[in-house]
Amino acid sequence: MIKVGDKLPSGTLMEFHDVESEGCSIGPNPVDVAKATAGKTIALFALPGAFTPTCSAKHVPGYVQHIEDFKAAGVDEIWCVSVNDAFVMGAWAREQQSMGKVRMLGDGSADFTKATGLTLDLTSRGMGLRSNRYSMLVKDGVVKTLNVEAPGKFEVSDAATMLAQAKSA
Repeated sequence: MIKVGDKLPSGTLMEFHDVESEGCSIGPNPVDVAKATAGKTIALFALPGAFTPTCSAKHVPGYVQHIEDFKAAGVDEIWCVSVNDAFVMGAWAREQQSMGKVRMLGDGSADFTKATGLTLDLTSRGMGLRSNRYSMLVKDGVVKTLNVEAPGKFEVSDAATMLAQAKSA
């Protein structure tokens, strides 16, 4: 399992864009993790799935609500990673009104999640291999803090915990 002091695993996540911008076409766009984190401070949180109850009602909204506080604490970007495809993450971003606030990144084949060692097997619940719920503060691609939730819990990966860590980093 990834730990504080480790570099994020290399790989590609996918992000859906509704609007074309410089370097980003409409539709799914690849995000090279190493390039996208270089020289930046990222508040990254991951969760089991888009549109799931805790993720939709608590996890994402907390980060969206505190975007300005994160920026004031020196965070360049907030990333939400889930084992879903870019189309699902794009639809969820619209529903959560997170566009321009939280980057909703799909890890469709769970390659990034497997590389972190933070997988959650929900096969018995019909969801297959997913991501554990966690958050981490990443500076220039290196993990500075890591908060991994116990199964079924939502206590340490929330926006308030990550914001406090970003302020003290």
